[in-house]
Amino acid sequence: MPAQSFFIRLCNWDEARTEARPIRELVFVREQAVPIELELDEEDPRCEHALARTADGAAVGTGRLLPDGHIGRMAVLKDWRGKGVGALLLHALIERARERGHARARLNAQTYAIGFYRRYGFEVSGPEFMDAGIPHVPMHRDLASATG
Repeated sequence: MPAQSFFIRLCNWDEARTEARPIRELVFVREQAVPIELELDEEDPRCEHALARTADGAAVGTGRLLPDGHIGRMAVLKDWRGKGVGALLLHALIERARERGHARARLNAQTYAIGFYRRYGFEVSGPEFMDAGIPHVPMHRDLASATG
């Protein structure tokens, strides 16, 4: 299915919760064994959330943008991975960070996903660390001049 078959909606947590939460619970809690109390946090109400939907409206991916320009909780349902959903989510969150005036977008990438984020201009910016038992690295991307 081509990437054009998806669309992204940015919204607040009250609007996103009923669709974003089940996606995150399936990907992070069930697939990756992240404890639910670590997955759901007090940051969600402060964030803008991106929901990726199929042409028929089904939510298949999500991510969030914290007020400080930090991108997180990127999750795509297993059957929809490798189809451009993650790229569209990331692009929407980067553009929103740029619109807010952030000079840099930051994220903590699971180490297996470093290559994905590098394709979109992110660079590793610190040492590997463990979060919820999963190895991560901090990454950043300057927003001032680049697009996409």
